[in-house]
Amino acid sequence: MSLKSTAFTALAAVALTLAAPAMAQEIHVLDPYARSASPMAKTGAAFMLIENIGDADDRLIGVSSPAAKMVQLHTHREEGGVMKMVHVEEGFAVPAGETIFLQRGGDHVMMMGLTEPFEQGKTIPLTLVFETSGEIEIEVPVDLARKAEHGHKHGQSN
Repeated sequence: MSLKSTAFTALAAVALTLAAPAMAQEIHVLDPYARSASPMAKTGAAFMLIENIGDADDRLIGVSSPAAKMVQLHTHREEGGVMKMVHVEEGFAVPAGETIFLQRGGDHVMMMGLTEPFEQGKTIPLTLVFETSGEIEIEVPVDLARKAEHGHKHGQSN
C-alpha cells in the first residue's frame, strides 16, 4: 500500500467518524421529563418532544435505560371501548422537519421494573435509538408535579 493510499484511507476513516455525530445533530430532544405514580411504583414513563430538523425522515425504534429492567415504546389504543397501553414494536416515525410529542395519554417511553424509585429532582439516563441517527443519550429529570399537557398530537409541528 502506498503512502498516498494509506493517507486517503486514514482521511476517509476520520471523515466517517466525524459524520456520524452530525447525523444525530438533526434530531433534537426537547423538554424531557419522567414520572411514576408513587414512590413504591414499579413502573414509570418518560415524555418529551423529538424534533427532526433534517431533510430525511427518521424513526425512533428503541429505547433503553439502567433505571428499569424493561423499557419499551408505548402508546394508548382503544380496544373494545377501553383505552389500553400497548407496546409499539415498529417505533415512532419522526418525519423530516417535524416534531413528535411523547406525552401522557399518547405515545411515550414506558419503564417497567424500576431499579429505584423515581424521586422528584433526580435524573434518569435514557438512550433513544433511531433508525438513521443512531443512539442519542439524554438525562431525563424526574418531575412528579408536572400536569398533563393537552392539545398536542403525534406528528404535530410547532
